[in-house]
Amino acid sequence: MEFIVSARKYRPVTFRSVVGQAHITVTLKNAIKNQQLAHAYLFCGGRGVGKTTCARIFAKTINCINLTPEYEACNECESCRSFNENRSYNIHELDAASNNSVDDIRLLIDKVRVPPQIGKYSVYIIDEVHMLSTSAFNAFLKTLEEPPKHAIFILATTEKHKILPTILSRCQIFDFNRISVQDAVDHLKYVAQSEGVAVDEEGLTVIAQKADGAMRDALSIFDQIVAFSGKEITYKQVIENLNVLDYDYYFKLVDAFLADNYVDSLVIFDDILKNGFDAYHFVSGLSSHLRDLLVCKNPQSIQLLEVGNAIGSKYHQQSQACSVDFLYDALNVATDAELQYRNAKNKRLFVEFMLIKLARLISEKKKLLS
Repeated sequence: MEFIVSARKYRPVTFRSVVGQAHITVTLKNAIKNQQLAHAYLFCGGRGVGKTTCARIFAKTINCINLTPEYEACNECESCRSFNENRSYNIHELDAASNNSVDDIRLLIDKVRVPPQIGKYSVYIIDEVHMLSTSAFNAFLKTLEEPPKHAIFILATTEKHKILPTILSRCQIFDFNRISVQDAVDHLKYVAQSEGVAVDEEGLTVIAQKADGAMRDALSIFDQIVAFSGKEITYKQVIENLNVLDYDYYFKLVDAFLADNYVDSLVIFDDILKNGFDAYHFVSGLSSHLRDLLVCKNPQSIQLLEVGNAIGSKYHQQSQACSVDFLYDALNVATDAELQYRNAKNKRLFVEFMLIKLARLISEKKKLLS
């Protein structure tokens, strides 16, 4: 049986199944419900957040003959079946990254004149539209402003600032959110359950954090971990495969700082280097750890902590042992070191001196107060 990557296999096919973009899907469904379709849309956002997916779902839904009561495509009429089988003549996709010349746009304009064979609309999805040349944009302007009644344009881009203002003024603009860690974890749980994979929630959280707001990246990483670990995935296997520093290193370091024990902090850092981790990423991770401890100090900010329940309880427990003044001073030292790291000649000594300063924070504060 042919293997299909999760990003394709679990690609949303209805508005309801789109992850983390409710403000977009609700607006598009209401436009269909109220028959207020614009002739041009611009979908903006980072990679892997669902721009092209939403464009395809929208194109299929507006041509569906038997919409459901929730204004979703029925997936049973001839228009829906032709779309699902990749034989629809109503939907045209153009990759502007490789078709960005005036001639490419002129061919598109010629196609626009032809009415659809089935359904009401011909939908033209132009991906990476910011890659069009200035001449191509200018050739496209008139058609984009006054297309035939049957034509709808959906432009998708990761770099809205590169698009001409005259193009922006002719489109309804939708800004897609980065996928939150919790939304990504919830979707990964669904995929894991569907594939019969047992995985720790902490492991899924690491995958979601590594994906940095892109659902497609999260699914690709998930496939990579499954290939490495099989059907039983543990948190340890995830951090080993992705070369991510274990949270335990940072918890041990902060315990050493609180105990005024610079020796232990140096030994822990040496162990991190022996395991092949980059010193700069360690410093950056330490800053993030101290920040997470600080947000745990107040019930109003604890919602900003994006980790699993088991790790979250560890953060809460350690934050109780830290004063706000200590965390503020430690975060100040760590972020300052992160900024200066690139200019340091002896980078190991630079990081070790930062750890010594962090371990001496409490005792130095007591000296000042005495």
